[in-house]
Amino acid sequence: MVQDAIKTTGGSHSVELIQYAWTNIDVLLARTVEHISLVGVAVGLATLTGVPIGIAITQSERVARVVLYVASIIITIPSIALFGLMIPILSVFGHGIGYVPAVIAVLLYSQLPIIRNTYTAINNVSPALREAARGIGMSPLQRMRQVEIPLAIPVIMAGVRTAVVLNIGVMAIAAYIGAGGLGTFISRGISQSDPRQLIVGAVAVSLLAVITDYTLLALQRWLTPKGLSRSAGAGA
Repeated sequence: MVQDAIKTTGGSHSVELIQYAWTNIDVLLARTVEHISLVGVAVGLATLTGVPIGIAITQSERVARVVLYVASIIITIPSIALFGLMIPILSVFGHGIGYVPAVIAVLLYSQLPIIRNTYTAINNVSPALREAARGIGMSPLQRMRQVEIPLAIPVIMAGVRTAVVLNIGVMAIAAYIGAGGLGTFISRGISQSDPRQLIVGAVAVSLLAVITDYTLLALQRWLTPKGLSRSAGAGA
């Protein structure tokens, strides 16, 4: 009897959640697009800055240690604290809350995995390949563009994937500073004691992270040089 009651209650709650999500599907889709936009811009900018930094620090081990140490410190700052720090700093420029501080905070959080993976990938390129490229007359820039970066792409993309998946969750907290996104459901669910909004928001964030990770994995495989893919497959 008790088990039947629990099953009935659980089933009714599931139906209620599905009905709530379907009734608010327009808002849910709009918030999802908003969330993707926030994370996409932040991680996109982080990639544009982090990859060149990761490449540059391969020239000096001392500089690399300092840069990676600073990036490691940033990622240990609690997300809500970092969002809070953005408010007084950016208020001077009229962007204390909302889109801009959320993007900047997530950009900072994304630096470590991207810089570290880029640095590691470039450093791990075989010296024999570098020597061969030098032997056929390639300049340092040509070696970097035509040999080292293509070989490093799988590891760099792994860093980007890590940054994206990590910050899809972090961006949910940005709803508390008015940035929008799927975190709005979670924050309202907590403030209004409405478990439907809380669960729908949490499930949506989780599904977005999983779907995005697999999408970026497919992109990573597509960008990986065919010869490298075949050699990795043969090694496996």
